[in-house]
Parts: sequence; C-alpha cells; structure tokens
Amino acid sequence: MTKGGMWAVAQMVLLAAVLALGPVWSHEWASAAATNCARTLLIVSGAIAVCGFLTLGRNLTPQPKPRAQATLIRHGVYSLVRHPLYLSLILGSIGWAMFWRSLPALVLAAVLAFVLDAKARVEEHWLSQRFPEYADYARRVRRFIPWIY
Repeated sequence: MTKGGMWAVAQMVLLAAVLALGPVWSHEWASAAATNCARTLLIVSGAIAVCGFLTLGRNLTPQPKPRAQATLIRHGVYSLVRHPLYLSLILGSIGWAMFWRSLPALVLAAVLAFVLDAKARVEEHWLSQRFPEYADYARRVRRFIPWIY
C-alpha cells in the first residue's frame, strides 16, 4: 500500500470500534455536563467536517498520499488548521464516547487521536515533497488546534 492505505484502515477500524463501544458499553458515569459537552463536540465536529469536505473537494482521499492531480488547499477551514477532517473525527469520537458515557470508547477515541496525528505527519511528509510551498504553510497554520498545535 504505497499510498498509506494501512493508515486509512487503522483509522476506520478504530472509528468503528468507538462507534460500536459507545452504546454497547455505556452509562459508566452520570453527568448532564458530559452530555451537553458531548452534544457540543458532535455539532462542532459535524460543522468542521462539512467545511473540510466542501473546501477539499476533489482532493479528498482517505489515504495520506495526495492524489496525482491534487492542489494544495490553504483557504477556508484549511487556513485555520491543516487537518480539519482528522480534527472532526477526533472531536466527534470524543463527543460520541462522552454522549454514551463510555470509558472504553473514550480510550479508543484517544488512541484514534494518536493514530490520526501520526497519519497527519506521514501525509505532511508527502505534501511537502509534492508542494514546495507546504513548508511555509505548515509554519503558519497549526495541525489540529489553531495557534496552538
């Protein structure tokens, strides 16, 4: 898998596990605040995902290696974070785990976050090889959290 397909497989397996474990192993703690936080995370996750999909357009691929005809996107949500779709998956999986109040799902959401961070680093390597201007973009725009990380 020369395009990094194993990263996409790992991402999908972990995401499926988070989605499944939430309702299966749930209600481990009682908290209205957790439910409200979960709803907020899920809404924000969805908004980021929609913006990311619309902005990325035909450049979208589940694999970290960019398509042959890809262009470097630096506008829209990509002017705030370099990987908004990964960010939406992280926020959404945490929100899902919190909504169901599932500790196993929350742990897997954290593992997913680490996997997506590693996948982003691999993707950035390929992007910097493909687009000389990527290094400057990466210096100005953070990976997941605007102005922080």
